[in-house]
Amino acid sequence: MGATAVKPELEPAVAVATTTKVVLVVEYDGGRYHGFQLQGKLPTIQRELERAIKELTGESTRVITASRTDAGVHAREQVVSFRTGSAHSPDTFIKGLNYYLPEDIAVKAAHRVKDSFNVRRHAVSREYKYYILNSIARSPLKARYSYLVPGYLDVGAMDRACRVLVGEHDFASFVNNKEAAAKGTVRRVYRAGMSKEENLIVFNIEANSFLMHQVRNTVGVLLKVGRGRMSAEEFYSILEAKEPGLAWPTAPARGLCLMKVNYRKPFEDEIC
Repeated sequence: MGATAVKPELEPAVAVATTTKVVLVVEYDGGRYHGFQLQGKLPTIQRELERAIKELTGESTRVITASRTDAGVHAREQVVSFRTGSAHSPDTFIKGLNYYLPEDIAVKAAHRVKDSFNVRRHAVSREYKYYILNSIARSPLKARYSYLVPGYLDVGAMDRACRVLVGEHDFASFVNNKEAAAKGTVRRVYRAGMSKEENLIVFNIEANSFLMHQVRNTVGVLLKVGRGRMSAEEFYSILEAKEPGLAWPTAPARGLCLMKVNYRKPFEDEIC
């Protein structure tokens, strides 16, 4: 737990006849973790969440996530669920879990939902942002959450190039190997674009779901466009080629953040 954490006053845990499902909205700095999913004994977001749940409820339970993030990737509104026999209120889950979680992971909201609700299957889209610090000097305050790229970048050209991503496409070229591509590579992108505020360039993308490293590989190619080393037509040809490994290099994980997971109905409508 965090060194400065003060244990909150919590209502006593009350056993219930059957388990129920709880959804959490979680924010985290992924810098020191090996991704969300369990990786043996390595530190992961899932491991920390499951440890905190056991500390609070006494139960060993599995946490399910709406979007698996890679090692070093951050999240502002990750959505997870777990089953529990505890009768803790949503507010108690927030306060109690945050007491047991490390300072770089925080539960922002908690909801009891219908047992039929599935955080992954019922999600309609995921939104990511990738932050590029376009500066000749590093920024100690932004270093953990952006990729430093010095030199001129044509943001307009990058924005025009990434518009071809919108729609349903086979994104096989944006995975790193044929084994990953064999699992299916067709995805629907709802929006994609580049924006700039002062020296921070942001790639915004929303899709029904994403392939492993898809966003980071996309950014790696878009940087070639921004540097004038690739045209928008060549970028489009990579998409059309459907050849694993063609989109490279993979941009560093620290610039990527899961911003939001979207559902057709708010969690309040899924309350059991």
